[in-house]
Amino acid sequence: MSSTNAPQQAAATPQAATGPHPHAQPGPQALSPARTLATAARVLRQLSHDPRTVALLLLIPVVMITLLRYVFDGSPRTFDAIGASLLGIFPLITMFLVTSIATLRERTSGTLERLLAMPLGKGDLIAGYALAFGAVAILQSLLATALSVWVLGLDVIGSPWLLLLVALLDALLGTALGLFVSAFAASEFQAVQFMPAVIFPQLLLCGLFIARDQMAPVLEAISTVLPMSYAVDGMNEVLHHTDVTGNFVRDVLVVAGCALLVLTLGAATLRRRTA
Repeated sequence: MSSTNAPQQAAATPQAATGPHPHAQPGPQALSPARTLATAARVLRQLSHDPRTVALLLLIPVVMITLLRYVFDGSPRTFDAIGASLLGIFPLITMFLVTSIATLRERTSGTLERLLAMPLGKGDLIAGYALAFGAVAILQSLLATALSVWVLGLDVIGSPWLLLLVALLDALLGTALGLFVSAFAASEFQAVQFMPAVIFPQLLLCGLFIARDQMAPVLEAISTVLPMSYAVDGMNEVLHHTDVTGNFVRDVLVVAGCALLVLTLGAATLRRRTA
């Protein structure tokens, strides 16, 4: 009997070795529109139950632009000179803060691990977050742009819709940067600490305070690889030109390309848990 069963046992062994493990996690999934939309809908539902975060996303840029307008109440030309640039910078900063903290909270609470245990790839998760916060960014940019141009009297030679386009791309860039840096933070406090490292150098070198070609050569070279520099340049193109210029197209493509690149890096570095 033992000699008869031996070949059957030997034949069964390789099959068991090569067969799927009952507890094996699913392999990488292709990006699915259905899963991406479901993730975006979940994030938007969570945001709708957090009025303070919604207020931060939608109202802070509006309040800051209004405050800036009346700080320079006696010098409207100064507001015209820097208002358009800050119209893109404020959404970038707020989206960076909220996205980095929200994504980190998903990981520390264990939600991210449970989601990735399902047939949900990292690309679906990152794309869903980008889509959800992108929808918020549209509202944020619409409010800030409409207020600046039609209420606060920001003097723009070009089309306000081009301002809106750059502001929206800046907000999406802030979302992408927030998703990316959240992978390297172990707490919400650390996520906030990334702001001086990621945002402040760009803010100082983007040409907001002084033209980039008047900086030290080393700083000017660094500024040419920072996406916020192109966001400010794009706003200034709309501020001073009636038509779409080649420089404006370049600036828009650079900001959009950086956002896409950072989203890709965010998907690659996304972790289930904090360290």
